[in-house]
Amino acid sequence: MSTPLSSPRRLAVIIGPAPPGRLDKALARDVPEQAGLTRSRLAKLIAAGAVRRGGAALTDARAKVAEGERLEIELAEPAEIATLAEDIPLNVVYEDDALIVIDKPAGLVVHPAPGSPSGTLVNALLAHCGDSLAGIGGERRPGIVHRIDKDTSGLLVAAKTDKAHAALAAQFAAHTVERQYSAIVHGLPDASDPRLRGVAGASFEPGGVLRIATRIGRHRTDRQRQAVLAAGGRHAVTRVRVVTPFGTPPAAALVSCWLETGRTHQIRVHMTHAGHALIGDPVYGGRRRLSEKAMGRDAAAAAAAFPRQALHAATLGFVHPETGETLRFAAPLPADMAELMRRLGS
Repeated sequence: MSTPLSSPRRLAVIIGPAPPGRLDKALARDVPEQAGLTRSRLAKLIAAGAVRRGGAALTDARAKVAEGERLEIELAEPAEIATLAEDIPLNVVYEDDALIVIDKPAGLVVHPAPGSPSGTLVNALLAHCGDSLAGIGGERRPGIVHRIDKDTSGLLVAAKTDKAHAALAAQFAAHTVERQYSAIVHGLPDASDPRLRGVAGASFEPGGVLRIATRIGRHRTDRQRQAVLAAGGRHAVTRVRVVTPFGTPPAAALVSCWLETGRTHQIRVHMTHAGHALIGDPVYGGRRRLSEKAMGRDAAAAAAAFPRQALHAATLGFVHPETGETLRFAAPLPADMAELMRRLGS
């Protein structure tokens, strides 16, 4: 049970019947959903002395509470963060008070890091969203719930509120978010290829869909790379379907990849593991080149010159954390991949 906000910075909560035995659990149950306070945020507020009973701070998450007690939570205005807002153009696919969906161009880093402290998607979102950011974890920032690599283009969703951030993160953790990528790869990952049936973790499902299920973790000698591991790492599943083969005989293909899990570099690692590295991939593609005999000189040259991994996050679907509506977005291939396909097909 709860009362409305008694001031812009104070929330009054009345503990309901049969409360859980701990303060943190009771608050997680009885704080109004519209307040957008996650359990982790409530834990921080308790530890900071922001939860009071009769004027006295309750700093122990295990404290007992009783039915009908009135607790007050001090809610500070979201703190400004050191990251600068930068006026970087964005292709906004969808936006409301809870979230924003962006079609990210290749070359844009998602989050500031030591090697790229500015010029990132987060910097751009801070400028674009401005005061519509309600705050994530007490900070006025966008909530990044998933990332795509700097040189991968396509769809990405970010949260504007704690509630949206927690709900979207839960969907990603439960693997219920629809994520389909378009990739242009070396070779033809086809069910008729007996070699693929000997690749560890590879199998074929109805409709000629290649399923790759392995463990992925950090490479043992190159800490900048991920790798398929026999033990350790994390479970990862990718499904692949051929859309368009190129060459005679086929030496490249446009494929659709569906992520059941979302590990770092998952598609790039899995396709390389299967023997079908992405064209242009500077980390996992090695020095592989297309056959001029199968593809023609122009097509082989176009693939050799392609400056990034040919990977695009084409489809993104999830349940809206506020309305419960199922949202699904599609982004067309960017110009560079469309041109590469044209030259491969010619």
